[in-house]
Amino acid sequence: MWDCISCIKWRQVALFAGGVLFGTAGVKILGSEDAKKCYVNCLAAGLRAKDCVMTAATNIQENAEDILAEAKEVNRQRSQEVFEDESEIAE
Repeated sequence: MWDCISCIKWRQVALFAGGVLFGTAGVKILGSEDAKKCYVNCLAAGLRAKDCVMTAATNIQENAEDILAEAKEVNRQRSQEVFEDESEIAE
């Protein structure tokens, strides 16, 4: 009988018991009202950050569209000038 008790690896038993204790305490802590308030505040901060990023992305997209429109206008004017120069040379 005492041989069986000496065969038990007490370090592993202690680690298992500690894990169970830590897990049980962790569930209680994570489910508390204070933890829920923390979750809500963190999520709210994340949503505010998302709004800021989306606003910046929209501004960048609008600026890029304006730049593209201006570049097309410059190219249209240049092609018109080249066409006028070629018609003057032909005359």
